[in-house]
Amino acid sequence: MGLLDAILGRSKPVRPDLDQLFAVPSAALTLQAATGFTPTGRGSVCFAGVEGGGFARLQEDVRELLDADTERGGIPVEFSRDAYGYTWLLATHPANDTAGLVNDLHAVNTMLQDGGFGPHLLCSLIGFRDAEGRALALVYLYKRGTFYPFAPLPGDAEKRENQLELQVRGALGDDLRVEKDLSRWFPAWGAPGL
Repeated sequence: MGLLDAILGRSKPVRPDLDQLFAVPSAALTLQAATGFTPTGRGSVCFAGVEGGGFARLQEDVRELLDADTERGGIPVEFSRDAYGYTWLLATHPANDTAGLVNDLHAVNTMLQDGGFGPHLLCSLIGFRDAEGRALALVYLYKRGTFYPFAPLPGDAEKRENQLELQVRGALGDDLRVEKDLSRWFPAWGAPGL
């Protein structure tokens, strides 16, 4: 960072650290003990779609890699597009295999990053539920290298359970790099895996 950047208050963006995802399985244990939320075995990666053969090939490579175990009972990945035009990849594992789910999400992020599509990655999301059926997601912001909790209220209304999100932030502060800027805790309405 140069002197002019310091004077103008500019800072370098945080470099993504995809290895932060590997902290989620232990954070899931902390989350369960503190709040009763357990992993669902569902997680997703969101990225801005790119036109062109290179990206289409990479998307097929991702599908091939993650679907390699479907003959042994694994669940195939699903691709979908949301109302904003973003592409979501949904991976599903048994609920007790958070480490396997995180490995798949990490592999997708790494393949996109290594393929030159890192700037198109938005977030990864790992789903949780409690005994009452309430949903919660731990969202990893690729460009910030941080996590935040997202807890939509049940029903169709786009409302969040802010108190629960703050409780989760407090519970996981020692386990995950939690995003400090609450204005960056973006809603993920209708996200696959939630």
